[in-house]
Amino acid sequence: MTKKVKNAPSQLVTGLVFSCISVMLNTGIADQIALAKSTNSQKCDILAYVTDTDIQGLNVRSGASTNNTILGQIPINETVQVIGATGDWVQITNASNGFQGTGWVFVPKLGLTTQGYGTNGVDLYASNSQESRKVRIIPANTAVKLLGCQGDWAQVEYQGVKGWLTREDQCGAALTSCS
Repeated sequence: MTKKVKNAPSQLVTGLVFSCISVMLNTGIADQIALAKSTNSQKCDILAYVTDTDIQGLNVRSGASTNNTILGQIPINETVQVIGATGDWVQITNASNGFQGTGWVFVPKLGLTTQGYGTNGVDLYASNSQESRKVRIIPANTAVKLLGCQGDWAQVEYQGVKGWLTREDQCGAALTSCS
């Protein structure tokens, strides 16, 4: 007596699909694919300082995700050079203290201060061009939240207003002025 198999080809395809998904999840390939899609990185060249108050310091990771390995930590108020950005993550190097090397940090844990000493403040632009509309004036020597960067422009937020600061108007040192 033979048993009739219903839809054998579709059951085989379904089984293969689930097997492939299982292999991707268990080997971490899915994370690599997701990261590859999100790493449309912008090149940057700005300085910022660590605002993370964690006693162990700001985690520096091997990639732009909390799933990546922690390479080291950087203490609060230390200056870093930001060399790239993707989403909510920035690639840093040249920390003034703590971690030495290159890695990725969560951008909300970094800040910078405005320059403009002896002036009425600095201009905050709508985009990363001095030809764009000025959206606000930020007082000199004022801490702002770093959101990202592109080239030597810093995208920041001050009192709920988001915009861009020129390199000349940025100070990446927390404890001293950049004058």
